[in-house]
Amino acid sequence: MTAPTVSPGAARQGSADLLRSVFRRHAAGVAVITAAGPERPVGFTATSLSSVAADPPLLSFSVGTGSSSWPVLSGAEHVGVHVLGEDQGELAGLFARSGADRFGPGTSWRPGPEGVPVLDGVLAWLVCRVVAKVPAAEHRLVLAEVVAGSPEGPAGSSGRPLLYHGGRFNALRD
Repeated sequence: MTAPTVSPGAARQGSADLLRSVFRRHAAGVAVITAAGPERPVGFTATSLSSVAADPPLLSFSVGTGSSSWPVLSGAEHVGVHVLGEDQGELAGLFARSGADRFGPGTSWRPGPEGVPVLDGVLAWLVCRVVAKVPAAEHRLVLAEVVAGSPEGPAGSSGRPLLYHGGRFNALRD
């Protein structure tokens, strides 16, 4: 039996609009990436977090070189990776906004291993050693090796992740 072919009208030429349209249909977990800066910490919201390998424990995420966090991240040896819970849409929004005071009075955090800022109240967190920054258009794909962390959220945490889908933050539905 032959597989059906895609009709010419259904296929579109590859473009940024096509990529965005398809990925609006793809649900992704939401994380915040942090790094210690010379004056203050930096951080941004990422939906590009991915597990790469278990041995050694590697992960990846991408960051735009135009991001306000990039000047610090470009030289960072260690980063923090924070998995957000379904009730943390406001925190995700704060770290996604350009020009926001991400580590102001409303953000609870502490210095973690390797001096990396660790956000309080997240579902799970990791501190990772940056092993590579691969150029990809106006972004860098960062590969990092896990050196410390906790898979445990705070007591009473629902343990359910925040998702990004359809251009907004969402919770899982049963």
